[in-house]
Amino acid sequence: MSTSTTASVSTHILDTSIGRPAEAVAVELSARSGRDADWRTLGGSATDADGRCKDLPALPEGTTHVRLDFAVEPYFEKKQADAQQDAPANRDSGAAVFFPEVAITFAVKPGEHYHVPLLLNPFGYSVYRGS
Repeated sequence: MSTSTTASVSTHILDTSIGRPAEAVAVELSARSGRDADWRTLGGSATDADGRCKDLPALPEGTTHVRLDFAVEPYFEKKQADAQQDAPANRDSGAAVFFPEVAITFAVKPGEHYHVPLLLNPFGYSVYRGS
């Protein structure tokens, strides 16, 4: 039986436009203790080849809210540059990143684990509490 007094968080990103994990996306983890408290940046990581962040920092005791900030603009810029290199005749000079970053904020309870996947494409995203 777990007697942990803190929550834990994990995440991964799936690029639904290609049906593959999104690799090398920077993820920053912040937390606060109470609705009116200031956010405290705890650290960050980047997604691996499987789109997972396996080394996010631990949450401090008393955390009530968590924010995951995903820096998706560099990921899509690299993806677009790679596509242009592979098929220069199909360049889309008007393409832009619609959501340069995604910030997900959620409430947590002590002792519970929160897996929060990000389903991502160039013009939208969705998140949910996974397992």
